[in-house]
Amino acid sequence: MGFGVRQFELTLMHRMRDLNADRVEDSLARMRASRAELRAAHTQWTKMLHSPRAPKGAPGLRRLLGTPCYQGEKLIGSLTCDVTRWVLPSWPDLAFEVLSGPDGEVWNEWFVRPSGARRLTFADLVPWRCVVADVGAGFPSAVQGEGAAPHHWVVDFTHDGEGYRARFIYGLLQRLDRRD
Repeated sequence: MGFGVRQFELTLMHRMRDLNADRVEDSLARMRASRAELRAAHTQWTKMLHSPRAPKGAPGLRRLLGTPCYQGEKLIGSLTCDVTRWVLPSWPDLAFEVLSGPDGEVWNEWFVRPSGARRLTFADLVPWRCVVADVGAGFPSAVQGEGAAPHHWVVDFTHDGEGYRARFIYGLLQRLDRRD
């Protein structure tokens, strides 16, 4: 099986099943993909990540996903990193972003809004349509934290006096839970 955009999306969805299995199942049906294809894509991706010969980081993704929609640099504190982004068919309003250091090592990979964060209302917090920065822009009390597994993030915030936790995988909103 070759590996391209479809298989990469399935690989991302494999992890997203952790928090949003129903959304993934709906997407599999729309893509006419089976759970077996989802698992096979994830297995192939994992093998490529651990293969000493496979290209890594942004160069590896460029080979699999094609020409990025954006390449540039970004200053984070005192460090400059390379930014590479691709638009994927399942999330056309967002971009999958890879931040790499000067040596090509991947520092972060997640979904972003290419035009920058949007100030969202609480009603706008719909799974697979929001990114971490959107919640930060829309809710001044937002505090980011690490999630329970690789590529998981959480953002805690308050709305109308209630505490909420937005749960993200690859920077893409998966679920919104009320905090105790």
